[in-house]
Amino acid sequence: MPSKKSSSLKTVAVIGGGPAGLMAAEVIAAAGFSVELFDAMPSIGRKFLLAGVGGMNITHSEDAPSFLARYGNASADLAPIIADFGANELTSWVHGLGIDTFIGSSGRVFPKEMKAAPLLRAWLARLKASGVLVNVRHRWLGWDAKKALRFSNPEGEISREFDAVVLALGGASWAKLGSDGAWVPLLAEQGVDVTALQPSNCGFDVAWSTHLSDKFAGAPIKTVAASARQHDAKKAGEFVLTQGGVEGSLVYALSSQLRNDIAESGTATLWLDLVPQKSLARITEELSLPRGADSMANHLRRKLGIEGVKAGLLRELVSKDDFTQPAKLAAAIKSLPITLIAPRPINEAISSAGGVTFTGLDKNLMLQQAPGVFCAGEMLDWEAPTGGYLLTACFSSGRAAGLGAVAWLNRAEKPVAVKKAKKVVPEVAVEVVTVEEVAAKPARKVAKPKTPAAEVVEAVSEAAPVVAKRVTKAPKTVAAPPVAAVEVLPETAAAEATVAKPKRASKAKAAAPEVIADVIVEVVADKPKRVAKPKAKPAAVAANVAEPEVATETAEKPKRTRKVAATAALTEAPAAIAAEEAAPAKAKRVRKAAQE
Repeated sequence: MPSKKSSSLKTVAVIGGGPAGLMAAEVIAAAGFSVELFDAMPSIGRKFLLAGVGGMNITHSEDAPSFLARYGNASADLAPIIADFGANELTSWVHGLGIDTFIGSSGRVFPKEMKAAPLLRAWLARLKASGVLVNVRHRWLGWDAKKALRFSNPEGEISREFDAVVLALGGASWAKLGSDGAWVPLLAEQGVDVTALQPSNCGFDVAWSTHLSDKFAGAPIKTVAASARQHDAKKAGEFVLTQGGVEGSLVYALSSQLRNDIAESGTATLWLDLVPQKSLARITEELSLPRGADSMANHLRRKLGIEGVKAGLLRELVSKDDFTQPAKLAAAIKSLPITLIAPRPINEAISSAGGVTFTGLDKNLMLQQAPGVFCAGEMLDWEAPTGGYLLTACFSSGRAAGLGAVAWLNRAEKPVAVKKAKKVVPEVAVEVVTVEEVAAKPARKVAKPKTPAAEVVEAVSEAAPVVAKRVTKAPKTVAAPPVAAVEVLPETAAAEATVAKPKRASKAKAAAPEVIADVIVEVVADKPKRVAKPKAKPAAVAANVAEPEVATETAEKPKRTRKVAATAALTEAPAAIAAEEAAPAKAKRVRKAAQE
């Protein structure tokens, strides 16, 4: 869709100043193309900087299969992209910027300074050195009627033309940082398939009692495990009880399934294990021990370590009757159901799900509906939990889109190969005449050739190498056995003899016997066939050309003769006289007999 420019230097627009856009700009600039980066915000990488406030988690060190599984339904689509630039490659790239990293106890990879700002500063400096031009406060508005890019800036609206475009516009979370999803209708107008954007890595609403929310809002719930299905394996982690619900890394990891359950059923259930380090049987046994003078709260605290917000959750969600029965209370502790009624708004989410579908992209992340336009980052239809997986996919897809744009531009510069049509060599009939056949055939008149000799030889010489053979029949009046004089003309001599205009033939004498000459042209496709060298020297043979042949009309009209067009093997009369003197003895004998 980008309009083509006449300039020999190809230009690329990268729209979006997050990790995906910056990585695409770096790859394209490294390939020698001119890159301009546009962002709607006053500065670059605002959301990237926010991600580093609580500790910049770049990627994760777990094994590749487990890493890829974090992307759920999009794992197959992202597999080749992450295989090309995954956690190890990303870590090495960060080191190339002069930023040291370390692996935390959870397997997450962090910069040594735990901040995003040093990394971003080093990266922007390298992009500037490579010639990338950054334009801030430029909001993309789509395309105009001429397929040029439209932008609004503080001075008004402008239109720009580029040879390729990379869109890295983010999702719709944290709109105040630039990701507002305003691009969705712009692509939908072009027929691009876009899945509706939804919150991902988000919190959920829960109808807490006023007592619980007032007392424990903001309290972290640690050393627990949870799942989105009662009998599924539970994932260990922690989360926070909020004023109106739950949020945190453990909830984010299950947000995709919980969100889908709410969409289908209206509610979802988060199944929580408050004491994952102990089995159901052990907990039941501990609860069955005599409490003595201890209250239930003290008993739970001393035996199971349940207190504070955990104890508050039990009181909130377990009935009084079940609280007095050790078996039912133990079951609730191992699988406490929390009913979720809605995901939090997308603007509050850490990331978003939905976006441009992979079916609408080719393997290089180019839009099927808009050739030359590539997409990368969170605007693609994938989601992942926190822990370094989000940034890794943004970096790797940005790189893939950049490489795709480079490949597309390089292919566009190559001229289209046109196959040359093969010359069609005309078939020429070849007649082979032996000496015996010459002697056996009666004398006959020579008819005028239908095509002038010069045209015949010219057509044949263009098609293939030509070797001309001339066979002269001995006249019937000679008593001796007929002898055929074979003359071989090289290609150059034959061509020269053909182009020259033959002189008018003199009238034949009435008493002269009729001499017939047949010219046989043999076309050799690949290499001219070897012809036996005559006894005469090459120069003499080339010069041994008979006089222009004349066919008499009748014996009664000796003075009138027909004019015959010269053939490829004939030359002028003076050349024939010289050839007679140098010809072999047998050829002279035939001529002498003819004169007698």
